[in-house]
Amino acid sequence: MPESGVYVYAIVPAGRRLPAGLTGVGSPAAAVRSVPQGRVAAVISEAPPKLRARRRDLLAHQQLLLRLSEAGPVLPMRFGMVAFDEDTLRDQLAPRETDHLAVLRHLSGAVEFNVKALPAQDALASVVAEDKAVRRLRDAVRRQPGYEASLRLGQAVAAALEGRALEAGRRMLQELAPRARAVAQGPDVQGCVLNASFLVDRADSDAFRSAAEEMARVSRDRVELRLAGPLPCYSFVAAEGTPARTAGA
Repeated sequence: MPESGVYVYAIVPAGRRLPAGLTGVGSPAAAVRSVPQGRVAAVISEAPPKLRARRRDLLAHQQLLLRLSEAGPVLPMRFGMVAFDEDTLRDQLAPRETDHLAVLRHLSGAVEFNVKALPAQDALASVVAEDKAVRRLRDAVRRQPGYEASLRLGQAVAAALEGRALEAGRRMLQELAPRARAVAQGPDVQGCVLNASFLVDRADSDAFRSAAEEMARVSRDRVELRLAGPLPCYSFVAAEGTPARTAGA
């Protein structure tokens, strides 16, 4: 990991005035400035020595991006992006200027919401009521308790919970997708039946949240919904072409 350099938070249109008092990672928090290159600019600070993914710095990074996004589109960098110096950063920004501008136009006026859905774990009664196979296995365990019978029952209940959650997750995706500009499927997460991010107009963010929460309420006996947002639009920025390297890489 470099002991010096510049920490890169985001790319914004050139000429964007940064919010007053904006600070970034490090202790004390680093002063933030912009480095223009053509029609875009990188938002940076001095890179703190021995940078680590501490909660304080992770939150500072995200809060800075959210404050920037209040004033216009932001192409966010992941936590820990460090360039050797400003000249190196400009050299990396220059050939991607047109691409960065296209992404900024796409993200203009938008925020990201992430939706994760997991099988509801307190829904045994409704599973037994709906699933004949589970009901038969439960009755068999009551008549003749034993390890094998209990194991089969547990497996059947787990499969039924996941199947019900998958169905509910698909419905949520179908209903939420029309409310967003774009949808990005996230990586597989253990225990999740759905991990998706939605690019939502900032003006519609309250309505999107309300719709997701209402679907969670209606389907609470099938799925547990975890909703995060508004967030910086990480999921709608291509990984290639980022103008730095990750600290520690």
